Amino acid sequence: MGTRTMALDSTFWVAVSFFIFFGGLVYLKVPQKINELLNKLILDIKNEIDESEKLRTEAKMLLENAQKKLNTAQSVSNEILKQAKKDSDRLIIELNDKFHKSSEIKKNSAQTKITQMKDTAIKEIKNTSVKIAIESVKKIITTSVDKSKLDTLFQKNLEETKEELKKINS
Repeated sequence: MGTRTMALDSTFWVAVSFFIFFGGLVYLKVPQKINELLNKLILDIKNEIDESEKLRTEAKMLLENAQKKLNTAQSVSNEILKQAKKDSDRLIIELNDKFHKSSEIKKNSAQTKITQMKDTAIKEIKNTSVKIAIESVKKIITTSVDKSKLDTLFQKNLEETKEELKKINS
C-alpha cells in the first residue's frame, strides 16, 4: 500500500500543481490577455481586409476611368484621321483641278504660238514668192530674148525659188 500511496500522492500532486498552474493563469488574467490579443489580431485582420476592399474598389474606379479616357482618345483619334483623310482628298482634288487648268492654259498657249508661227511662215513664203516672181519678171523683161533663153532663165529662177523655200522651211 505504500507504493500505492506514493503513486496516488504523485498523481495527486500533479493534479494539484495542474490546478495551481491554471489558477495562476486565471489569477494573472492570461486567458483574458490571450483573448484580447486574439481579438486585436482579428480586428487588425478585419481592418486590413476592409482596407484592401477599399483599395480594390478604388483600383476598379481608376481602371474604369482609364478605359473611358482610352475610348475617348480612340474616338478623337478616329475623328482626326477621318478629317485628315477628308482634307487630303480635298487637297488632291484641288491640286488635280489646278493641274488640269494649268495644262489646259499651257496647251492653249502652245496652240496659239503654233498658229502664229504658221501664219508668220506662210506670210514669209508669200512675200518671198512675190519677190522672186517680181525679180523673174524684171529679168524676163530686161533680157527679153528668144524662147530658149527664156526657158533656161525660167528653170534657173524656179531652182532659186526652190532653194529659198528650202531655206525658209528649215
